[in-house]
Amino acid sequence: MMSSIPNDLIIEIFLRLPSKSVARFRCVSKQWGSILCRPYFTELFLTRSLARPRLLFVVKFDKGDFHLFSSPQPHNPYGKQSSLLVTADFRMNLSRYLLMDFRQYASGLIYFLDDGWWSSNDETDAFHAICNPSTGQYAVLPNLRRRDKYLYSFLGFDPIDKQFKVLSIFPYRFSDSRILTLGPGKLRWRKIHRPLTHRPLGQGICIDGVLYYISRLSDDFTSYFIVCFDVRSENFKFLDDEDFPYSGPKLINYKGKLGLFFRNYDIADAIELCLWVLDDVEKNEWCKYAFYISGDDKIAGFLDVYVIGVTATTGEIVLAEKNTCRCKPFYVFYFSPERKTLQRVEIQGFGQSCDKNHHSVQVFLDHAEDLNLNDAKIFKQSQGLDIIWKRPIAQYPEE
Repeated sequence: MMSSIPNDLIIEIFLRLPSKSVARFRCVSKQWGSILCRPYFTELFLTRSLARPRLLFVVKFDKGDFHLFSSPQPHNPYGKQSSLLVTADFRMNLSRYLLMDFRQYASGLIYFLDDGWWSSNDETDAFHAICNPSTGQYAVLPNLRRRDKYLYSFLGFDPIDKQFKVLSIFPYRFSDSRILTLGPGKLRWRKIHRPLTHRPLGQGICIDGVLYYISRLSDDFTSYFIVCFDVRSENFKFLDDEDFPYSGPKLINYKGKLGLFFRNYDIADAIELCLWVLDDVEKNEWCKYAFYISGDDKIAGFLDVYVIGVTATTGEIVLAEKNTCRCKPFYVFYFSPERKTLQRVEIQGFGQSCDKNHHSVQVFLDHAEDLNLNDAKIFKQSQGLDIIWKRPIAQYPEE
């Protein structure tokens, strides 16, 4: 019967399925496997997925569990309704690793780290894990020996060679940085040169093959600068002559460029946001914008929301509540700079997982499913990271 269906129609049907289903259907027959493994289909699937992006939610519970959800991303949230309703689907559970913490989202993968900061022993191993929320796959990475009290790590993606890399920095050791390239075969940390000792602050973001994060000199508590790390060449660049007012800015992807959101907390009945966009990396030139968001009864508490980012297609500023619980709804807010309008979107689906306590939520925009991630041989199929207790044998880099 399948032989009578044109391949174009078969491809169109499969393009409408989630990536986890496509991965299963590859094993049904040689014909389906041949169609679904072609680079043409893989790239077309990613293009379609980018055209219908999703919201990704990472909910952390008191015992250290993480639950991952995703929902459709509203294309036009500005209707006549005062509030829209979207249902989030449960994706996977990362179970009971008490000291593991969320670190970063990059190109469809989520990165978790236990850096061992709680240990008085400077030689404690740091533990790394990544997961693919679209499929429930995970990978436990080789341990890295923590050489002093602090360790800062970031996940980057090189879109040219299609490679993910984990960058780890020891801030008080000159030139002491490590990098791990994800892929098939034996994974091993490598030592790379870092031309300046610095201490990263907060989470980083990877945009078009460049990993950005805010930092300061390891012995200076007043001066801040932007670090640009090219994931492919593994070279550092420092933007240190822009005296921006550091107040915990949110790093975002603003139409393919680095954006920094600064928030004014002195306004009681509104949110004042300043957006700095890195217009030219080589010249260190920034464009600066200001936005004034009035709650209009849609945002109950301004201190309880934070900026997620800016949508890739429409340029809307999106905010979300910091916490969720069973006894109240969870909201995401869309602000249109052109219309000067604010729309509230209620996200349902957390209730069965939450209790009366408040649980922190990380939200990410424009999540797309990529079949190339499904093909990565570093992943294992699982419904969760219970196996996380079985750490891999440590593989330390040569001095």
